[in-house]
This record gives sequence, C-alpha cells and structure tokens, in this order.
Amino acid sequence: MTKLSVNINKIATLRNSRGGDVPNVVQVAKDVQKFGGEGITVHPRPDERHIRYQDVFDLRPIVYTEFNIEGNPIQQFIDLVLKAQPEQVTLVPDAEDAITSNAGWDTIKHKDYLKEIISEFKRNNIRTSIFVDPDLKMVEGAVDTGTDRIELYTEEFAKTYAAGDKSGIKPYAECAELASQLGLGINAGHDLSLENIRFFKENIPGLLEVSIGHALIAESLYMGLENVVKQYLKLLKD
Repeated sequence: MTKLSVNINKIATLRNSRGGDVPNVVQVAKDVQKFGGEGITVHPRPDERHIRYQDVFDLRPIVYTEFNIEGNPIQQFIDLVLKAQPEQVTLVPDAEDAITSNAGWDTIKHKDYLKEIISEFKRNNIRTSIFVDPDLKMVEGAVDTGTDRIELYTEEFAKTYAAGDKSGIKPYAECAELASQLGLGINAGHDLSLENIRFFKENIPGLLEVSIGHALIAESLYMGLENVVKQYLKLLKD
C-alpha cells in the first residue's frame, strides 16, 4: 500500500500573496485528512515564503495521520523539527534561494554531516528520510547515514514521461530494488501528478509513500480538492 501525503505549501503561498488567513492552512489540512489523505507534508524555508514556522506548530495538534516536515537541516530547521515532533522528517539539500528542490543529497560526500543530524532525530523517535537522485551509488551511500528511508527525486521521470518516454522509470525502479535489498524504506516526490502517478507506482517496488503538492493543488483548481485527493488514492491503491 502506498500512502498519499499532501504537501500544502501552495495553499500557504496563496494565503501569503494576499495577506490575512485565506485560505487557512489548518482547515485545508483537516479537509485533506477528512477526504482520505494519509499524511500532511510541509516544507518551511528560512524566508517563510510559503509555510511559516508558526504554521508547523498550528498544524501539529490537528494532524492525526502522519506529519512530514521537509527541509534543509540548518539549525533553525533542526530546532523546529525537534519541537514539533513530526512522525517523519525529510532532509532536502535545497539552497535558501531555490525556487523549489532541484537535487538530491550526495550521500557519500555528506555522509558524516547527515549521520550526525539523522542520529539526533532518531534519538527523538522521529523517522528520517533523505532526498536522493535515482543513482545507485547515492542509495548505497544512504545506508551509511543511518536514515530509515530515502525519497526518490522524481522530476526527471516526470519530464521524460510527459515527453512520451517511459524508459525514464528504469533508474528509479533499479534504485528502489536496491533500497529494499539494503533495508531502506522508499518514498518519492516532485512533479508526480494524476497523469503519471499510476505508471510510477506500478513500476516502483516497495513504494511506501508519495508526497504531492504542486500538481495536486493545481489539479484541484479545476476538479476540486476532495475529488483530486480521492483520485490519487484510487490510483495508488488499484
């Protein structure tokens, strides 16, 4: 069974563009769970251009499915996660000025750095996942960091699939197989959509969770949030 965690960053982006509290991220998180969503993901950045640090604390009491906090593990982020105590933290090596995440960790080069941070989260009973490119060496390196899971960075798959080339799934499938052999859980995210999610899920063995935000919210503008969440759930479960 592959769980759907809905990233609500874009809801916060819309709210912040006008000021005030509409749409309300807490209410949207409640609704996503009511519609069947199996987790809520947020990715606070230092400039708080979408999710604010206070949003994390406001969301924590109402997320009864699974709370996943993504981000670059600067000290401010580490402190936030330790205070909020989510079920999962996903470490992403994005620069402060990045529009969105655009690369996975070099798990070999940054092994010691990641190992220290991950051990701190695990001491606090927070499951850890690290963002990685579909590279077998990076998956192998992830084991030595002590992480519980990897999150496969799926932008390249989405690009090739949209261009009509389904062969782009191959490195992801190979990495998933290796991860399973090495005892790592497998998550995935970035540019997954209603168009490509079924094919991705059917070809990735052991896929535990997908985190979907931008496409899901964009699709909801046309089809409605409840309808879209339920469509994803159907595609992930069929």
